[in-house]
Amino acid sequence: MSNKPTIIFVHGFWGGAAHWSKVVTELSHRGYESLRAVELPLSSLAEDVERTRKMIAQVKGDVLLVGHSYGGAVITEVGNQTNVVGLVYIAAFAPDSNESPGGITQQHLPEAAPNLEPDSDGYLWLKADKFHESFCQDLTKDEGFAMGVTQKAPVASTFGDTISTPAWKTKPSWYQISTQDRMIHPENQKVMSARLNAKKVISLDASHASL
Repeated sequence: MSNKPTIIFVHGFWGGAAHWSKVVTELSHRGYESLRAVELPLSSLAEDVERTRKMIAQVKGDVLLVGHSYGGAVITEVGNQTNVVGLVYIAAFAPDSNESPGGITQQHLPEAAPNLEPDSDGYLWLKADKFHESFCQDLTKDEGFAMGVTQKAPVASTFGDTISTPAWKTKPSWYQISTQDRMIHPENQKVMSARLNAKKVISLDASHASL
């Protein structure tokens, strides 16, 4: 039986669990057998945390949480579960107590902020014709087009939901900074990663879609 933890991947805004497809395939090739990816409703931080908590609870054994973008806020809130052994942030929000992804974003507005557009139902979209240049400029235009058309928009108010007790204060963490990120400003990523007391921080010359 493998002594590796179960890895649960948590996606962010404007995407779904399938955003992790290349990562899970590569890890499978490297011998990681217990891989799961949660599909968030993106309706509120509380509901996204609850969905992730339920997946964690189904695992008998250690869990490593990996969050991309807004998924970092989710793992920060839910990571205090007893069987969670670590947190990995991929170009992700890592809020402190009473901080929200929206509040952090305001500290250094990202280049693509003007490309966000709310609709009359309260969802926040990344304009499909701006998706490639905003989210994944280092992928092909066809990949960016497909991601833009199939994006999963969050309820806009989710941006303002705050963290209660951040798990990174008591759990080991790792952080990957995307230096060409147009969705979460790299300066915000540097600030968040610096306060984690992370075991390792790496920087990649990559877009927001470094996964």
